[in-house]
Amino acid sequence: MTLAKARAGEAAALFELTPPRPQAVLIEEEPFGGNAAVEALYAGMPDGVLLSRLLGAEVYVALLPDQDWIRLSQEGLPPVRAGRFFVYGAHDRGAVPRGVIPLRIEAGLAFGTGHHESTALCLALISDLAKRRRFRRTLDIGCGTGVLAIGMAKLWRQRVLAIARAAPFDCIVANILAGPLTKLAPQIAAALAPHAMVILAGLLRWQENLVLSFYRPHGVVLREARRDGNWSALLLERVGRAG
Repeated sequence: MTLAKARAGEAAALFELTPPRPQAVLIEEEPFGGNAAVEALYAGMPDGVLLSRLLGAEVYVALLPDQDWIRLSQEGLPPVRAGRFFVYGAHDRGAVPRGVIPLRIEAGLAFGTGHHESTALCLALISDLAKRRRFRRTLDIGCGTGVLAIGMAKLWRQRVLAIARAAPFDCIVANILAGPLTKLAPQIAAALAPHAMVILAGLLRWQENLVLSFYRPHGVVLREARRDGNWSALLLERVGRAG
């Protein structure tokens, strides 16, 4: 569907949060115009009438040939530089520069090739955190390809737990969606050691205050917010416990 750039993030979030969940969502903005195209890829047919009603704009739904569209769309993607990390695929294995932490991630069904703004924001925050502190117990929630867990393991040269729980942790990264981030707030807060850091991503700018409101009662406060287009990554710290 095509709509104003200002509403592209809203449409993408609606597609991601309305069942059935899409396998991928893409926003393509016109460089010199005011519109953007928002596309979502589903394994099963979504309810176009419901999506149109919720968004207040026509959503076009069509069947596609049976191909691996996610892999086809991601093959040939350029490498991503985020902080000290260099994320690349096999087609760029000869282009890794010196002085970086290389992360080879092949395109596939799992989220986390490094090309999405929220993944790159997380990697940059992790890279900067390493300049301030060294973490011993780290957790990647909703790891997808595991790119963030791999990045932390290479950066701090230690084992990183992905998905499972063995609290307390002194650093947690959760690059998922705003809905799960709010629902998981009590569990994430309870898994944090005193003065632990947590990175929350996969949320849109307008969802920042909503997500933060679920963490403040648990003594987890905002330290930094980074943004790229419509997307945000929040760095929080455990400063106390809920009374």
